[in-house]
Amino acid sequence: MSRDLVFEIGCEEIPARLMPDTIQALRALAEEKLRAARLGFREIATYGTPRRLVLFVQGLGEETQPREYEVKGPPAQVAYTPDGRPTRAAEGFARSQGVPLAALTIRQVEGGSYVFATKREEGRPAGAVLAEILPDLVRSLSFPRPMRWGSGELRFVRPIRWLLALFGTEVVDFSLDGLRSDRLTYGHRFLAPGPFHIADPGDYFAQLEKAYVVLDPEERRARIRAQGEQLAKEVGGRALFPEDLLTEVTFLVEYPTALLGSFSPEYLELPSEVVVTPMKDHQRYFPVVDPEGDLLPYFIAVRNGTAEHLDVVRAGNEKVLRARLADARFFFEEDKRVSLADRVERLRHIVFQENLGTLYDKTERLEALAGYLVGAVGLDGAVGAFVVRAAHLAKADLTTNMVYEFPELQGIMGREYALLSGEHASVAQAIAEQYLPRFAGDELPVTIAGSLLALADKMDTIVGCFGVGLVPTGSQDPYGLRRLASGCIGIMLEGELDLSLAELVSTAAGLYERQKLLPRPAAEVAGEVREFLVGRLRIALEDRGLRYDVVEAVLAAAPDNPGQAYRRAEAIQRLRQEPFFRRLLTAFTRVANLARQAGGEELRPDRFVEAAEKELYNYYQKAATLLPSLVHEERYREALECLAELAAPVDRFFEAVLVMAPDPDVRANRLALLKGIRDLGLSIADFSRLVEN
Repeated sequence: MSRDLVFEIGCEEIPARLMPDTIQALRALAEEKLRAARLGFREIATYGTPRRLVLFVQGLGEETQPREYEVKGPPAQVAYTPDGRPTRAAEGFARSQGVPLAALTIRQVEGGSYVFATKREEGRPAGAVLAEILPDLVRSLSFPRPMRWGSGELRFVRPIRWLLALFGTEVVDFSLDGLRSDRLTYGHRFLAPGPFHIADPGDYFAQLEKAYVVLDPEERRARIRAQGEQLAKEVGGRALFPEDLLTEVTFLVEYPTALLGSFSPEYLELPSEVVVTPMKDHQRYFPVVDPEGDLLPYFIAVRNGTAEHLDVVRAGNEKVLRARLADARFFFEEDKRVSLADRVERLRHIVFQENLGTLYDKTERLEALAGYLVGAVGLDGAVGAFVVRAAHLAKADLTTNMVYEFPELQGIMGREYALLSGEHASVAQAIAEQYLPRFAGDELPVTIAGSLLALADKMDTIVGCFGVGLVPTGSQDPYGLRRLASGCIGIMLEGELDLSLAELVSTAAGLYERQKLLPRPAAEVAGEVREFLVGRLRIALEDRGLRYDVVEAVLAAAPDNPGQAYRRAEAIQRLRQEPFFRRLLTAFTRVANLARQAGGEELRPDRFVEAAEKELYNYYQKAATLLPSLVHEERYREALECLAELAAPVDRFFEAVLVMAPDPDVRANRLALLKGIRDLGLSIADFSRLVEN
């Protein structure tokens, strides 16, 4: 027999940004705890609105499943005398486990013979078990900044106001921080504020719908999108629904009703981002565009309620947006009075970080680092000059009224003001792209100038923070350095920028040292940053579908150039199923095992005695001559085939030659040969790290 369970945690309004992860965590924790309690169920689902988190379990068993299990006791020789009589140890163990002495058994396990007691745990009523699980479930949910309220000790994302817990028609009775579970719930805060009873879980969804609560987030999302699309269509446009904004609005409302608002077309003369940012980031409106993608003077807002008095709501939203856009136009007109280049001097008065100088100091470093990158990737002429010019102007828009009021527009306004100041379009676009990618999955810069400026900006910040000890620890990364490092790796990989991490980091650290802003040696800081970046490169390569052992093998040998590391790892993964590669892998694994014992002795061909070692040396010399150019030209198949030619002579060497010869000179020379072969392989990868399929 089974019943359904509904458990509702009623709260004050939960921040929308926390809801998706919290709903997933509630499901995962509930499933874990039900399985641990041996309560079977058919299906489990979780839901959420701003005022409630809900667990709904279908087909939950009425009893926990019984189980038999063994408890390990003392060693057999301690529990029984040599003639088989139980000792006090056996009697005490049986008594502690509540089993007859005769029920003890002896089994051989790893480590010897031990006494075991077999115990049976009978099933328990589900109601009693749920009364333990549900309050524990609430306590197990974690949040970035949990609250305490009143005189209670419970910490939760927001104060809990009610707890509904029904197993079939019965209330799961428990107390939590002064609250008692019940069958009462509440509807929409304004449209159905009073409490009402739920008879059983099957009645729960329909009752909430009557009380103006759409419980399922996916249904709310679908309603918002459908209503918005229809309203936009009525004015000949289409609504834009960015996923992050749509998710946020979904969790801001319990009963969504979309409305179409408008604003004066004169504001369309402003850059589109200036109009869209107040809409999206400040008012949570969805923009409306025409079929060509140009902005229309309309927006979609979502009300938490019905269509009643919608005209009043529309007028209020239009009034607020009108004020925002009027401010934006004023700021824009004021900012245009000063050219972007003339604003650079103002950066002397803005602190970048309290221990890392001003934004003017950062600008000087950006110009120098951009110049280094221009040379490192082989840019010349006008394009290279554009990168350095963009670096000079990169932070100037931070002095504008517009960016002060709307920080989300940094870089974007830099582009607009650069164009108005007569700067080249390439310079303006690079300024706009310097902050990309802003988050995981965000778009990357599309221009070479933007890529180099973004790389310089991120690298400067990472090196500076490491230099003054602001290093990510555990889950703490207040300066977002992991995100910045992943952005650097992504730019280099996607842009196919063949750069040395060691040189780039050392150059950035040297610029801080030149400004006397590093409290530690630049080389020490650079080493830490390089190791940090290689860690992000490892993740990036695995995210691209490369096997972990292939990534480890390549990074152990060549971690300095991300693009080269990717191409090399991709080639090894593609070729590892070839017959020649298997021979290579076996040979180099054998070689590496012994080569670890080699010292620093120089290889002396005149000391070879056996024909097999002379033959192997000749093959080694041939490979050592051919391999460098093959690796340099990234002809990896030919390079690997070249190494594979050593497999047969390596086999003959191990069959005919005693590597660890009694004569120390002969032994050292043979180990030096193996070390040379191993190091030859390391010019491509550390093959000993590859796992055989």
